[in-house]
Amino acid sequence: MTFWAVIPAGGAGTRLWPLSRSSEPKFLRDLTGHGRTLLQETYDRLEPVSDGIMVVTGAVHERAVCEQLPEVPHDAILSEPSGRDSMAAIGLAAAFLERRDPDAVMGSFAADHVIRNVDNFHETVRSAAAVAADGWLVTIGISPTFASTAFGYIAEGAPLDGHRGAYLVDEFVEKPSAEVAAGYLATGRYRWNAGMFVVRPTVLLDLLAESDPGFTDRLRAIAAEPSRLEALWETLPTIAVDHAVAEPAAAAGKVATVPADLGWDDIGDFDSLATLLQAAATASPEGPTILGDDSLVHALDSTGLVVPHSGRTIALIGLEDIVVVDTDDAVLVTTRAHAQQVKKIVAALKDSDRTDLT
Repeated sequence: MTFWAVIPAGGAGTRLWPLSRSSEPKFLRDLTGHGRTLLQETYDRLEPVSDGIMVVTGAVHERAVCEQLPEVPHDAILSEPSGRDSMAAIGLAAAFLERRDPDAVMGSFAADHVIRNVDNFHETVRSAAAVAADGWLVTIGISPTFASTAFGYIAEGAPLDGHRGAYLVDEFVEKPSAEVAAGYLATGRYRWNAGMFVVRPTVLLDLLAESDPGFTDRLRAIAAEPSRLEALWETLPTIAVDHAVAEPAAAAGKVATVPADLGWDDIGDFDSLATLLQAAATASPEGPTILGDDSLVHALDSTGLVVPHSGRTIALIGLEDIVVVDTDDAVLVTTRAHAQQVKKIVAALKDSDRTDLT
């Protein structure tokens, strides 16, 4: 069995505006202070456990992806003409891998996630690949650390025969209320759904064909004749892999999960970014967390997160849990408590025809 890692590299990361833009989204940025972008860190994490790596990205980002990952052959970087959500992206990779390596197992891992427990991640991926080799659609379930309302959940069922540490998936559930999320944690059988799926390419495409055979047929047609990509791509449905395949497959008893404690974060907003940097001990013991040149920030009696990206000096006095992001053409000032609302600013800019800023 060979194992291919697929990295869907898409999305604009609107809650991290103005640092993340549609032209330069968060996966192309160094958000951990380690000198590697999130995309590069994802590659570094997957390279030891994979026999090959494939990236699926938007046409506008293809050049940047090639520059950041010179180790990946150009024919293993698939370019989407437009965003069609995760089913099209992952399905496209599956269709190409089905023809290239019919007996392979593939795993899909987003380009903009952070995982601190890398050894646990490697062990979990190997376990998931072994389960997937037997024909299961496998999802890696993240052990929750708090009752989050920002993530969907996986309901863990009975142990899976023949695979120690793996379980059937009873269902996938959408982002819950705080009360429901607390109830999930109390049961001990719910995991965060991080969208990590491990499966044989043919199994994934055949599961998709059960609900939308035309979708599968067009993906396979593109893989057979890549010159048809432009013509067929816009005919593909815009739908997430969870809704297209994972949820109906779970209802049919065809999905397994391997739970794991990975130190996972999807850096969904500036509040989570600040928490991540603090946990990684890159934050100063006093004052705000700074991502960038700390000589540019002068703070008195202030806490929060500051991103000095334009080169200008930033001064803070008497502010608690503030977020300041300074770029060449836009400045964001908010608080960690309101970080989730940044996407509303992006929407307002688009409505005002200021797409040059988004």
